[in-house]
Amino acid sequence: MTSLEPLFAPRAIAVLGASATPGKLGAAMADSLASFPGPVMKVNSGRPEPDRGFFPTVGEAAAAHGITPDLVVSCIPAAVTADALREAAAVGARAALVCAGGFAEAGGDGVLHQQALTDVVADTGIRVLGPNTSGFLVPHRRLTASFVPGAPDLEAGPVAVVAASGGVNHALAFALAEAGVGLRLGVGLGNSLDVTQADVLDHLAEDDGVRAVALHVETAAEGRRLTEAVRRLTDRVPVVALVVGRSDIGDFARSHTGALATSWRVTRTALRQAGAVLVDDERDLVDAVTALSRVRLPAHPRAGVGLVTAQAGPGLLLTDDLRSHGIQVPPLVERTVKELRELLPALTYLNNPVDTGRPSPTITQIVERVSEDPGIDVTAVYGLLEPTAVDLPAALTAARTATPLVAVVGGPVEQARRTRRELGEAGIPCAATPASGSAMVRALVEDAAARTRPEAVLTASDAPTLPPPGPVDEHTAKGVLADLGIHTPVRRVCADPAAAHAALDELGGSVVVKILDADILHKTEVGGVQVGIRTHKELDEALARMPASSALLVEQMAPAGPELIVGVRRDPVFGPVLALGAGGTAAEILGDVSLRLAPLSSNEAHAMLDELATRQLFLGARGATPVDRARLTHVLLALASLAADDAVAECEINPLRVLPDGDVVALDAVLLLRDPRDQGGSDDA
Repeated sequence: MTSLEPLFAPRAIAVLGASATPGKLGAAMADSLASFPGPVMKVNSGRPEPDRGFFPTVGEAAAAHGITPDLVVSCIPAAVTADALREAAAVGARAALVCAGGFAEAGGDGVLHQQALTDVVADTGIRVLGPNTSGFLVPHRRLTASFVPGAPDLEAGPVAVVAASGGVNHALAFALAEAGVGLRLGVGLGNSLDVTQADVLDHLAEDDGVRAVALHVETAAEGRRLTEAVRRLTDRVPVVALVVGRSDIGDFARSHTGALATSWRVTRTALRQAGAVLVDDERDLVDAVTALSRVRLPAHPRAGVGLVTAQAGPGLLLTDDLRSHGIQVPPLVERTVKELRELLPALTYLNNPVDTGRPSPTITQIVERVSEDPGIDVTAVYGLLEPTAVDLPAALTAARTATPLVAVVGGPVEQARRTRRELGEAGIPCAATPASGSAMVRALVEDAAARTRPEAVLTASDAPTLPPPGPVDEHTAKGVLADLGIHTPVRRVCADPAAAHAALDELGGSVVVKILDADILHKTEVGGVQVGIRTHKELDEALARMPASSALLVEQMAPAGPELIVGVRRDPVFGPVLALGAGGTAAEILGDVSLRLAPLSSNEAHAMLDELATRQLFLGARGATPVDRARLTHVLLALASLAADDAVAECEINPLRVLPDGDVVALDAVLLLRDPRDQGGSDDA
């Protein structure tokens, strides 16, 4: 039993503000709760009518019914909610749903009302869902704690919805019903004053009736607690997440690396790393959980998809969409092709996707043969309903496939809807369009891949000696990197021009001269970096162009090569976040960046480069030497280990240049330390 049992599985319910007047919130809520099998007590302190079942207090209602309500549903104004819930808790109520708005989201007095409600939670231990939500749905318990019309008619099923918004909760519940999928639990969090998404996910982790979870996230104030809840749940049940806020940069632009890691990106990274499947819109969310509620592939790093299509054009749309998302559609082995050639007429394409020409009774055998190919882990079929040619639903349900099956069926609206429901009940996810079918298959493949990722175990690294609190100059920052095993150029710190000339003679070749000032992070912008200096005359000219500085840094020029940006910063919600991006403007303008939460495994660090759109620049494009993946992985893990020190706020290498031999060298480095007064606190707001 979880702490949310009184909320989602109450024995009795009391409605505060219940009304007999149609159109009022309390009347709508009481009507929705009419199907609940336990007592539903009506409480109206302003117009009590015990003879008609309206009591002035929860205590009197409980006495009349002979049972204390576990759940109180509040439909009264914000200003009086806290006092009413305190009285209900004193009687013995253990959970409350607060539907009304007018709390913190409204500002002004609403903030005070929310604080008063927060105090009630702290003082009494009552669990509160909301405020500012349209409620929750538990169809298998005939519990509809919602005032939304049509909600009581939703059917029970295996999918749970955990949404930041009550409106989104209901929208997804209705969309799932349209897809023929019933609801196990649907929750709209509202202001999340007490009950949070992590709380609900932990509750669902102990519910054997849940087969898939749709997670809608607007803000992730819980940070790592949310990701830990997702990780625990995905060990047993797939989670599909839709994160809102793609265009929100927020206040994350304090540094270049920080600007790359917007809150939306970090939240998606955190959920993906925890094992969730990510989608971009609510349509894909419904398709994904529909598929995952019926099928879950075994863990596989890159599952192969076999495609069978009875119509070439739609089949190509499905194939193209899958491949554009990086899903593997491998060629079939010769044995499979030979078996298919015996089943299909000449001129059809046989090597994935398999084109049957038109639907025919042999489609059952064709699907079976494709599913048995050693490179195939899930099989998808597209077909239009042509009853005179073949009974497609019967043919697919009769198939004894070696892999799970996904169907995409088109045809007359009602007939196709019945077919999708029939196949769904047979355990075959069925979509209406190639795009929806692709979303289903991608969800299955990505969920399988997520479960192959090892737990995040940081590779041990010797802890460097950090400088004392305060600004850190480039030379000192590079010394910290060197202690971590990250290569930096040979350099000399020079107190005056004479020392710089001596360093030029000592280092030889071409050098870079920089001002050394911990307070100037962007030296290039103030003319504080001069490159390609070979002679003493060039050095004098360079020094004349540079701003005055108490110290100079002279270092050997590195050979030309492609450049990366690597950084780690302490996100206020999720803690240390590692970023890898392409050098120049690609990372910032194109958003070409890969993120991970630290700590992370070496496999996760190794995979970051493959997520960059510009990865070919670093993998040997046009005959260039590819980056040494092991060295790059070491740099990433070293920065992640540095962030484990609570004193570190941020560290950035920009650029990290790839040398002709594939090694990498940190050409510039910024290290920012936290104020000692800010250390020791949680990054999880």
